[in-house]
Amino acid sequence: MPEAKPAKDEAKPAPEESAPEEAPPAEAPPESPKEAPSAEQSPTAPEPPGVFLKKPESVSVENGKDVMVTAKVNGKELPGKPSIKWFKGKWLELGIKSGARFSFKETHDSANNVYEVELHIGKVVLGDRGDYRLEIKAKDFCDSCSFNIDVEATQDSSGPVLEEFKRTGEGKSEDAGELDFSGLLKKREVVEQEKEKEKKKKKDDDDLGIPPEIWELLKGAKKSEYEKIAFQYGITDLRGMLKRLKKAKVEVKKSEAFTKKLDPAYQVDRGQKIKLVVEISDPDLPLKWFKNGQEIKPGSKYVFENVGKKRILTINKCTLADDAAYEVAVGDEKCFTELFVREPPVLIVTPLEDQQVFVGDRVEMAVEVSEEGAQVMWMKDGVEMTKEDSYKARYRFKKDGKRHILIFSEVTLEDAGRFKVMTNGGQCEADLIVEVKQLEVLQDIADLTVKASDQAVFKCEVSDDKVTGKWFKNGVEVRPSKRIIMTHTGRIHKLVINDVRPEDEGDYTFVPDGYALSLSAKLNFLEIKVEYVPKQEPPKIHLDCTGKTSDNSIVVVAGNKLRLDVAISGEPRPVATWMKGDEVFTAKEGRMRIEERVELERSSLVIESAERADEGRYTIKVTNPSGEDVASIYVRVVDVPDPPEAVRVTSVGEDWAILVWEPPKYDGGQPVTGYLLERKKKGSQRWMKLNFEVFTDTTYEATKMIEGVLYEMRVFAVNAIGVSQPSVNSKPFMPIAPTSEPRHLTVEDVTDTTTTLKWRPPDRIGAGGIDGYLVEYCLEDSEEWVPANTEPVERCGFTVKDLPTGARIIFRVVGVNIAGRSEPASLAQPVTIREIVEQPKIRLPRHLRQTFIRKVGEPINLVIPFQGKPRPQVVWTKGGAPVDASRVNVRTSDTDTVFFVRQAARSDSGEYGLTVQIENMKDTATVRIRVVEKAGPPVNVTVKEVWGTNALVEWQPPKDDGNSEVTGYFIQKADKKTMEWFNVYEHNRQTHCTVSDLIVGNEYFFRVYSENICGLSESPGVSKDPARILKTGISWKPPEYKEHDFRMAPKFLTPLLDRVVVAGYTAALNCAVRGHPKPKVVWMKNKMEIREDPKYLMTNYQGILTLNIRRPSPFDGGTYTCLAVNELGEALAECKLEVRVPQ
Repeated sequence: MPEAKPAKDEAKPAPEESAPEEAPPAEAPPESPKEAPSAEQSPTAPEPPGVFLKKPESVSVENGKDVMVTAKVNGKELPGKPSIKWFKGKWLELGIKSGARFSFKETHDSANNVYEVELHIGKVVLGDRGDYRLEIKAKDFCDSCSFNIDVEATQDSSGPVLEEFKRTGEGKSEDAGELDFSGLLKKREVVEQEKEKEKKKKKDDDDLGIPPEIWELLKGAKKSEYEKIAFQYGITDLRGMLKRLKKAKVEVKKSEAFTKKLDPAYQVDRGQKIKLVVEISDPDLPLKWFKNGQEIKPGSKYVFENVGKKRILTINKCTLADDAAYEVAVGDEKCFTELFVREPPVLIVTPLEDQQVFVGDRVEMAVEVSEEGAQVMWMKDGVEMTKEDSYKARYRFKKDGKRHILIFSEVTLEDAGRFKVMTNGGQCEADLIVEVKQLEVLQDIADLTVKASDQAVFKCEVSDDKVTGKWFKNGVEVRPSKRIIMTHTGRIHKLVINDVRPEDEGDYTFVPDGYALSLSAKLNFLEIKVEYVPKQEPPKIHLDCTGKTSDNSIVVVAGNKLRLDVAISGEPRPVATWMKGDEVFTAKEGRMRIEERVELERSSLVIESAERADEGRYTIKVTNPSGEDVASIYVRVVDVPDPPEAVRVTSVGEDWAILVWEPPKYDGGQPVTGYLLERKKKGSQRWMKLNFEVFTDTTYEATKMIEGVLYEMRVFAVNAIGVSQPSVNSKPFMPIAPTSEPRHLTVEDVTDTTTTLKWRPPDRIGAGGIDGYLVEYCLEDSEEWVPANTEPVERCGFTVKDLPTGARIIFRVVGVNIAGRSEPASLAQPVTIREIVEQPKIRLPRHLRQTFIRKVGEPINLVIPFQGKPRPQVVWTKGGAPVDASRVNVRTSDTDTVFFVRQAARSDSGEYGLTVQIENMKDTATVRIRVVEKAGPPVNVTVKEVWGTNALVEWQPPKDDGNSEVTGYFIQKADKKTMEWFNVYEHNRQTHCTVSDLIVGNEYFFRVYSENICGLSESPGVSKDPARILKTGISWKPPEYKEHDFRMAPKFLTPLLDRVVVAGYTAALNCAVRGHPKPKVVWMKNKMEIREDPKYLMTNYQGILTLNIRRPSPFDGGTYTCLAVNELGEALAECKLEVRVPQ
């Protein structure tokens, strides 16, 4: 027992000590995960300090437990909203595993502009061990931070060790038997061996920060593939990698059971099938497949196949549950792999829509995605909504196929906000506006005056058909009875009192439930006294109309029912006649009709659903034998106003828009008190109110919109009668902010009357893009800005013309898009409008600094840039005389000159001079042109000597070398019998050759082609006399000669030349050496021998020595030496190499 504890305590800190030393392969150059790279160490541009307020920390977790890693990012240091991704190693993005065991969370503190991100891994397994990386991207900015997750296997240290302490005697008492100390010692040895293996593995992984699997890949790769592998896996220390590979012994461990193992990892899309293939050495060996340590049984999901020595596991219809570690076992040997099931990107098919509801309503916010069963994240005002919080917040989630629904059973004011749905393939937003329901009274209760035994009906209408209420009489609740009936039909509430009695008189009130509102009216009981008047009475009209104004006017709302109920008196009963102007009404039925109630001595004109045309003066005339009476009533019909006109958006911003409109032409007979506004997203059918109190002005600023989304708006007019119909929708518009100011405004050129400006696009352009730029200028002592261009220019440069010479002018540039003008970018200092004299300078291209070679018939097109102001005079000469205009075409612009020959001829070869002159200043350059063609045939091809089966053939160089050096000769032979030509030698440099292996008894002809840079000559030189190969029996005694001594000390035929090269472009140093025996060649830099360095490539081809320097930098400049040594002496050649960085 005591011995086991220190072993565990020592083994446990090992991952924590090794983790900081490991350099993640995803980053270059390698660095410690605890320290952010400084600006001096950055290989690119210096990065802003303090991007990571809190870096992810390396953690150690036990197998099967959950782990969470957090980090904080400073949004103030970023140019825009960041894109945050998690990686395992260098290439595996964890976003494809979202929804299985991996989940991500991102919150934004808008007050401090801080982003907090979290990575959750549930029930970690040993395969989760390794290096991880958090990457932050925002526009051109990119940064990352690495950390390590170490997974420890669950160990019960006491169990296995205690088992070894059991007595050896079985079936005996506890006192019998002996302690098994040998078993305990064996267990300790096994534990120590496992610890040593783990330390060795971590040591290999710590070396240069390169994991062991990449070392194994490098050991088995070709040398030519080292650089490709290093670039792929982010290895920057190439020299250290090559040194270690040189020391390492390549040990190829061959598996006895497997001839082909599983790949380290596989990836498959969800719903697809995948095949895992291994190849075993013996087809009779038993094989088993395992998933996360559990043996796999064949079935419809897992299909086993045997094809020869191949064993195939097919997994059909992969799901996230198949994302696991797989292994295959053949006897004691195993091979492992990991399968990643990638979730396809979930796209949003139908986005959320804005909703405007009342407190207590049921709300369903639905979104449709492209995949069934996809994982979506709901967020409210930037905070994730989870099922754990749904019980407190009274909401729930529902999935219906591809539709995901957020349901509020009874919405409250706290539920209002901006909701967002996020998937791994997109997101959408919508606003939920919750209002307190306002109850509107559409028809109030009217006072009633009724007679005994009549029916009294109190009627009111409210805006909500679900509202209930109570009726009160003089403050006491009215109870229903046989005589008193209370009804509720839709929005109409009625109180009906049958057989009215004197005790029913009083104040009646209707109180809606849940609202601080009451509607009151009075019931008057009318007692009728009948008196007999025997004498006749002239007719009389008694006007008593509710709603009348001065001059007997009555106002009625359009659409309502109008009853002109006029009491008349007279004996005998008078006859009533109704007229409107000269039109007499007699109809007893219809929309406009006459009703006579004799018992009540009343005459009524009833107009159903009053219209604007019904407005006017109505006259009632009553007559009887005693006389007549006339009265007039003016009926004024009022209505809701017409819709507003000319609704349009005049300007927009990042999240706002200005809407203007014209008042309605017809106000409905009542003054317009204000306007109501609504908006919706284009394509949606759901309108949102923008104001709840009437807005009196005709210009409104709408806010809280999403930039880049198309909206439509409409306006309602409101008067005392009600709300008009909606106006015509405004044209669709998009909230767009102006761009930021253009960057890096500079002056490119100035003349006596013009100035050329250039700049860079703005940092922030936004969803509206940019239409172009406007350039303005003003004199130094003036404040009046003059536009230089009326239409925006699209390119980032402009020449302002017609400027006063000698004036000092300030320039500025603004970006323009649909949202308007951006902030201006101005020059810090005024510009003096005066031509700047610039000395002429020829910028001769690199390929023209050497002899320019072209073949006969090819075009010659040379473009040579130059500089100088004012425009210089350009002159081409050849041999001191102007070029022939019939052969050469010269075109010159302000910045370059073009030398063009349509078809080159040999006569075009030579040195051409280029002169660029401004007044007494000039610059010259020389261009050497050589026009070449194929050489002529060799001459005097003869067979000099024949011996045995050999023949010596000699010839002389061609008379015409084609204006190019003859690089070799091409020799062929032909038997005199067949005259079929066969190749003998190619690229023969000498003017003679020995042809061997000729057939005895035959005669041979020989022909020779000359070869230069253009290829073989058109015709060959042919030997006149054949070479006869004599038959056996004829002896030939060769002449005696003294053997020539070919030995010689090394001698450089072509020395090294000083070179000036450009950094980043491969350079080559060339020289030629002769010596026999073949000399040994040593290259040195600054007197130090260049050994096996991948930056340098040394070749020796037939005495031509070349040193290739791959992508030189300024540090590769210096003195290079080539030393040739053999037994007779040595020779030395030196040159200086200068590496320049392009400006």
